[in-house]
Amino acid sequence: MIDDLWYKNAVVYSLDLESYMDGNGDGVGDFEGLTGRLDHLEFLGVDTIWLAPFQPSPNKDNGYDVRDYYGVDQRHGSSGDFVEFMHQARNRGMRVIMDLVVNHTSDQHPWFQEARKDPASRYRDWYVWSKKRPTDWKTGMVFPGVQHSTWTFDDVARHWYFHRFYDHQPDLDMQHPDVRREIARIMGYWIALGVSGFRVDAVPFIIETPAPGPEMPVLHFEYLEEMHRVAQWRRGDAILLGEANVTPDETKDYFGTGGRGIQMMFNFWVNQRIFLALASGDTRPLQKALKETKKHPPASQWAQFLRNHDELDLGRLTEEERAAVYARFGPEPRMQLYDRGIRRRLAPMLGGDRRLVELANSLLFALPGTPVLRYGDEIMMGEDLSLKERDAVRTPMQWSDERNGGFSAAEKTYLPAVSGGVYGYERVNVAAQRRDPNSFLNWTASMVRVRRECPEIGWGDWRILPTGHAEVLALCYTWRHNTIVTLHNFADQACDVRVRLGEEVAGGDLLVDILRQQESRAGEDGAHRLALDPYGYRWFRVGGLRRLP
Repeated sequence: MIDDLWYKNAVVYSLDLESYMDGNGDGVGDFEGLTGRLDHLEFLGVDTIWLAPFQPSPNKDNGYDVRDYYGVDQRHGSSGDFVEFMHQARNRGMRVIMDLVVNHTSDQHPWFQEARKDPASRYRDWYVWSKKRPTDWKTGMVFPGVQHSTWTFDDVARHWYFHRFYDHQPDLDMQHPDVRREIARIMGYWIALGVSGFRVDAVPFIIETPAPGPEMPVLHFEYLEEMHRVAQWRRGDAILLGEANVTPDETKDYFGTGGRGIQMMFNFWVNQRIFLALASGDTRPLQKALKETKKHPPASQWAQFLRNHDELDLGRLTEEERAAVYARFGPEPRMQLYDRGIRRRLAPMLGGDRRLVELANSLLFALPGTPVLRYGDEIMMGEDLSLKERDAVRTPMQWSDERNGGFSAAEKTYLPAVSGGVYGYERVNVAAQRRDPNSFLNWTASMVRVRRECPEIGWGDWRILPTGHAEVLALCYTWRHNTIVTLHNFADQACDVRVRLGEEVAGGDLLVDILRQQESRAGEDGAHRLALDPYGYRWFRVGGLRRLP
């Protein structure tokens, strides 16, 4: 059973081929380059790689405008390069999941081109059309301020077509059984080539019934169950990791009855309140969010993250809360995006304060679920706000102080590497940090090992321990008679907290610090008195040694 639920105790590393490593010197990252950098990921200790879209694409939206679901974009190499990468990753014990972008296609996809030219084409009904311009044609945009409508008139088809995203990304109609059968074939194809699952893009839009007019769309959660079955039939331990920024009450339908929906979901609800806590020093909204997302089927799991390839989405916060996060982490208009988020990387958002960056990442590993790291965050990379929209956080990986940060030998790269200043590749790069025992890279690798050695966090039952301090989050995990306790102080002042584990925790009178040579004995009142530095964090194991089941 544990082997089938491998994702429960995984550490996921998110990367985009385009930005990771250029192996052939053309200025664009590729599978050859990634394969050559697997040793870095092995050193880091991650066991699962999440690949952003790499299939043939016009690349108007970072590859999320797919033109062919059954191949590799020539910019990234060949199918043979993909197979070699999979072989080398497997040799290192790493799993690979890939983006599944089936809410829409590129407008250059042969399906759409045939659909717009021939009303009798079998592909015509694979997309959503309207003869007249719908009354809601300027509502529901995913990219407000940049995107201008959700319906666009096609001069060839002489009809309006629906697109939740940009106008070059027409939506597929999931109601059509042939569309769902084709998605099953796409999933089967890549599973046959070795992937362990899919990060499913824009899940709510996949399952909604798009129709002209103001009516609320119907959500077909049975489509997720179909996809779950396809993945499991092709490979028993294959998983679906869903992108669905929804409320806690809605998540049960995405996980499905008995966990028959998507196995994993990104916890956007908690993510937004992590940054609220970092901005305010008050963990109470974060504690509330954790409790609100606690219940899910036993086989399901939350994917916890700090930053990703998009903006930091704050859309689920109140206006007052969002203003507080903006003021602390994105006060300038150029740092904000789509009226809801911040287009910055983690380190500069936190002012480059090593204490705060460590606190945030320690918390990531300590949260209930599976941690997801973003490439470059292991060395505290920065962003380039001169680039448009989300490109600011999609700059090349910084490997060394050589030209283009060691990413490519080309004269010009797909985007310029961050150069100069505090976060330029001349100062922030893997090579320099690999040699420095006190670097953030080496700290991250050590924390990945700690997290992998604490399966209680991925598997166990958990509760929040009262500390009497609103600025402190204390979590207690128990699994198979083993207990882990973590504490994180979000204040810039040191504090002492009292923590009681209760009689139900065997051996709870002794806490052994996992990160340093210290331990704590409970007082006569059964409470541990623990000191926390400003922005400090501590990890303890009850009794010191993990007992075997």
